[in-house]
Amino acid sequence: MTHTWQIATVTDAARARIATARLAAACGVSTLERTRLATSLSAHLRQCLTKGGTWLLTLHAPASGADDGLLHVTVVPDRDSCAAGEGPWRRSVACPETAGATDGEVPDDPAVLAEALLGADEDTALTLEKLAEQEELVAFHREELHQTNQGVLVLHAELDAAGRAQREAFAAERKARTEAEDARRRLTFLADASAVLTASLNHEEIVRRLPDLLVPRYAGSVDVWLFDQDDNRRHRAPHPAAAVLAARTGRPQYAADHPGGLPGVDDQPPSALNPDRPLLCIPLPTRRAPLGVLTLSPPGERWDADDAVMLIELARRASIAIDNARRFEHNRDIAETLQRALLTDLPATPGLGLAARYLPATHGLNIGGDWYDAFRQPDGSLITVIGDVTGHGLHAAVMMSQLRTALRAYAVDGGSPGQLLTRLHVFLHHLQPDLYATAVIARFRPDDPTLTWAAAGHPPPVLRMPDGQVRVLDAKPGAMLGIPLRQEIGDHTVRLSPGSTLALYTDGLVERRALGIDPGIERLAAVLGGFGSAELDADLNGSADRILEPLLSDSERDDDVCLLLCHVDSTARLAPGRASTAAGRPRT
Repeated sequence: MTHTWQIATVTDAARARIATARLAAACGVSTLERTRLATSLSAHLRQCLTKGGTWLLTLHAPASGADDGLLHVTVVPDRDSCAAGEGPWRRSVACPETAGATDGEVPDDPAVLAEALLGADEDTALTLEKLAEQEELVAFHREELHQTNQGVLVLHAELDAAGRAQREAFAAERKARTEAEDARRRLTFLADASAVLTASLNHEEIVRRLPDLLVPRYAGSVDVWLFDQDDNRRHRAPHPAAAVLAARTGRPQYAADHPGGLPGVDDQPPSALNPDRPLLCIPLPTRRAPLGVLTLSPPGERWDADDAVMLIELARRASIAIDNARRFEHNRDIAETLQRALLTDLPATPGLGLAARYLPATHGLNIGGDWYDAFRQPDGSLITVIGDVTGHGLHAAVMMSQLRTALRAYAVDGGSPGQLLTRLHVFLHHLQPDLYATAVIARFRPDDPTLTWAAAGHPPPVLRMPDGQVRVLDAKPGAMLGIPLRQEIGDHTVRLSPGSTLALYTDGLVERRALGIDPGIERLAAVLGGFGSAELDADLNGSADRILEPLLSDSERDDDVCLLLCHVDSTARLAPGRASTAAGRPRT
């Protein structure tokens, strides 16, 4: 369905607009779209009237069965109009319905025009109502958007704060990890340094090790001032004033041209002896009085506070190590003096040479229960004995002295070696129930080729024959002295010939932890068998040293060593005696 109007005046334009609006309403065009179409058409027609001439308005509404379902509006200038050549104006709107029968004519009646105007106002009102709804919707969405933006801003702020907190947490974690690593490093150094300082019982060695421990990691230079060393020097070396103050007050001092800020350390002016370098003077405290002062210069510009605390603790530990070493050296000197005083001068016996050696252990207090003795009985017999009291220290040495004294007292009444050991066993059991001992007693009679001996839990004697063969006198020994057991220790005898040598010894000579005692006895037998009778006749003391040398090639000994050699001179004349009744193992 097509309608065409000629428009040359305002009235023509108004009628065309009314017809367009009616046709759009008949086609079911919505009020909003209809208003948009009418408003757009009015605006264009106004422009056309302004330009002048005649214009043709064409409306093409879809008929029943139309394909596109659109209402087409076209405005073109009339061919004879002065606006000929102007391009067409087109608009199209969707038509939900098919237009009914209408001629499209609008009567020239004011009432119709007024009704059309009111209808247009109604459409405008509906449009404005729709517009108001849209504005409210826009305002609602604008508020929602504003709230969303605020939320986004808050979220960004929270994310930023969370990011800062995370970065701060990471930084704190790195700092804590670094501090923990530094603390671990200091504790490890302190533990290692303590182990080094306490490994020695020589105070001079400890003092020498301090610079090696501290330079160059924690100090540029190290000076150890021990007060008693100054007393032994004719010319005392000058010491910084801060070191003297540390010695007097017992507090660490820091001497520099700037404050140190070190915990527990007093600041002092720079030292006149070395004004260009800071000095940290730490007293070496003990339970009684300071031993001296440790003076350090920094490895760089200054010390870290935690390093200074660690150095003060190291000085305390070094002071304890030095003090303990000095105490040990003092006690060792006393113990060695006592040990030497307890050892016996060997008696001179015609035809029988004696040589003894005692070596203290290289570890510990250097005093133990090893002992030897040789003395005469009233009948002229010579008693030789070697023994070992369990344990070390002054207590063991005192018990060893008591056993030696008791043995000499018992020997005055006579008695064989087995009887003497039996009486010593009873004596020790009643005197010290928790202390035990081992011993070997050998008796030599003048002009008698028979040796009588007895053992109680002690390594067996070793006998070298004149021909160089060696026998281990391992006949059944008694149990250890002092154990809670009643025992009668038996005697054994063996024939001696001129040139024979009997070796009595303690387990420190032959026993090694990794090997046991038997290999050591084998080595002693081999070394003793390598000597000749003439060599033993000429220099028994030198032979004792040469016996010890290969057996003690290792410089570290955990136990005392005692050796007693009894050598029958090759030229001695012994009365004939009965054959040996001793059980022994020959060693060649």
